[in-house]
Amino acid sequence: MQEVYDFLKKCGTYYLATVEGDQPRVRPFGTIDIFEDKLYIQTGKVKEVSKQIQKNPKVELCAFADGVWVRVAGKLVRDDRIEPKKHMLDAYPSLQGMYKAEDDNTEVLYFEDATATFSSFTAAPRVVKF
Repeated sequence: MQEVYDFLKKCGTYYLATVEGDQPRVRPFGTIDIFEDKLYIQTGKVKEVSKQIQKNPKVELCAFADGVWVRVAGKLVRDDRIEPKKHMLDAYPSLQGMYKAEDDNTEVLYFEDATATFSSFTAAPRVVKF
């Protein structure tokens, strides 16, 4: 999991795919955090992405850097505790103008049963499960 976190931090932006009905939806994300040995992302509960995840928590993200890409597939689980929200916002102070750990909008979600696949055009895929 640490390797996945480090890679996503290096990329800065990753693309998160959700499902709305039978239509895939993809958007850029930039938040990634490790808290209590779980890999977290952050969004707002008022956003469509949040509503899509609550209906179908199976997601996939993809990021690319230096000729290597990672795909992470798994289920996202909402964590409503203040502590992981605060940890995330401390890691991303630029978000503190829009989000607060105590508000009803800030949402952090962690990956459950995740599979990360590192790929490139020059090496065989490598799989990490967490």
